[in-house]
Amino acid sequence: MRQIRTILVVCAVTAVTVSALPAGAPADTPRAQGANVVQTAVAAGKFKTLASLLGRAGLVKTLEGKGPYTVFAPTDAAFAKVPKATLARLGRNKAALRSVLLLHVAKGRLPAARVTKRRSVKTLNGQRLAVRVRGGKVFVGRARVVTPDVSASNGVIHAINKVLLPR
Repeated sequence: MRQIRTILVVCAVTAVTVSALPAGAPADTPRAQGANVVQTAVAAGKFKTLASLLGRAGLVKTLEGKGPYTVFAPTDAAFAKVPKATLARLGRNKAALRSVLLLHVAKGRLPAARVTKRRSVKTLNGQRLAVRVRGGKVFVGRARVVTPDVSASNGVIHAINKVLLPR
């Protein structure tokens, strides 16, 4: 029942987001007032796999909470690069899935300007992700930030091009 409510809320936020975008605004940059990081990610349309896995791992309620959180969110294209066997294994092991997903979340609101000034970022799974800036591109762990600073009511999302795996 809780998942159904979450889906209904996300659908409503998506509808509000699409109608609230100014003319000419790209559809992949949601600007719904009050949308949390989960709702914002779903509304963006390029994090469907991440949103699904957050539900399987039981992390939706956490990331809909007060926060603030910084989410280094792998896009659907990033998840497509992960071998299907790896995704299937994670789907069967909730603890491993939570560990992988929490590797993509840091406590606090860290916009790109703050991320780039750090050498590393501590994640909610306890590991640190190295931060590098090379040739004007920002890398967190081994993933490149492809869309920085997607704002949400309880944090910020930085879209990345790879799924990070715990050591």
